[in-house]
Amino acid sequence: MRFLLYNIRYGAGIGRRFHLPVPYSGYLKRTNGNLNKIVGFIRSVNPDIIGLIEVDSGSFRSEKSNQAEAIAGEMKHYYIYQSKYSTTSVAQKIPVLNKQGNAILTSREIKSQKFHYFREGVKRLVMELELEEFTIFLVHLSLKFRHRHYQLQELHSMVKDVKKPVIVAGDFNALCGDRELQLFLAATGLKSANGQGKPSHPSRSPRRQLDYIFCSPEIRATGFQVPPVRLSDHMPLICDFEIGTHL
Repeated sequence: MRFLLYNIRYGAGIGRRFHLPVPYSGYLKRTNGNLNKIVGFIRSVNPDIIGLIEVDSGSFRSEKSNQAEAIAGEMKHYYIYQSKYSTTSVAQKIPVLNKQGNAILTSREIKSQKFHYFREGVKRLVMELELEEFTIFLVHLSLKFRHRHYQLQELHSMVKDVKKPVIVAGDFNALCGDRELQLFLAATGLKSANGQGKPSHPSRSPRRQLDYIFCSPEIRATGFQVPPVRLSDHMPLICDFEIGTHL
């Protein structure tokens, strides 16, 4: 089975054009051209499950289309999408921001889905998707260290209540290095699929890990790669795995 994790930056792309005429103005430009390239890459690696971070659900930049729905249509996958801001967040009242979220796509039958929100931070969404053999959590943690610390505590509480094998993946924004994740991993028993610590950010010259795929002991990673794809500021992560007995 193959899992693809990708922070697609709303399809906004990278490079000089992204910062013209002013820095970060690419966030306010049409994105469908670059999204088509992202779709082409995703199709080329043919994942069974896709975790997408930073998805536009229908602002003017995506020409009112939900990027997760568009990709799912191309892949013939089921999908779930949710805003990364809670209903009480001020961001829900701001155009463009209120169309920003995360998504999980899969060719497998979805058994159940839940959306949680952390108590701390601006980006609070936790997506929980149950499949036949395992459960997936998808997150995008806060840029603030203190908030990430509290979010990881809450994430541990969610994970430990799940009876099935678990994959926890996302953009953890571990700006202080993977040491800040050690307590979370020790408490949950999860292991990183990226055993060699390959960096994925920034894509133009990767030097740090922000994106992670963590697996419970019943899930064995049989392959892992960080393809040199530069369609976002993050490079994608691909994990091939199988479900087995406790290792």
